[in-house]
Amino acid sequence: MKDLMGLMKQAKEMQSKMKTAQAEVADLEAVGKSGAGLVEVTMSGEGNMKSLKIDPSLLSEEVEILEDLIVAAFQDSKVKLDEAKGETMKAAFGDLQLPPGMNMPF
Repeated sequence: MKDLMGLMKQAKEMQSKMKTAQAEVADLEAVGKSGAGLVEVTMSGEGNMKSLKIDPSLLSEEVEILEDLIVAAFQDSKVKLDEAKGETMKAAFGDLQLPPGMNMPF
């Protein structure tokens, strides 16, 4: 019975940590850049693009070049966001003792 109560307590603590971590992730922002900073994409913690900045000097370039730079900046911001999410989740659950073979997905 003690083990069950301990498990229930641990589950409740884990649920609380998960809520806190999800709120922290939602507040994250990641900025990705390409073309030596000429294109900049900002993403929210939910993975939505919040802003796109394009240096006016690029407007005279071929459309394909600009498209490639936007995609590269987006990918850069996504990688940075994924890393920040992983760090946030690790900070929240780093002390969690899971049974052997079970790992958190971060």
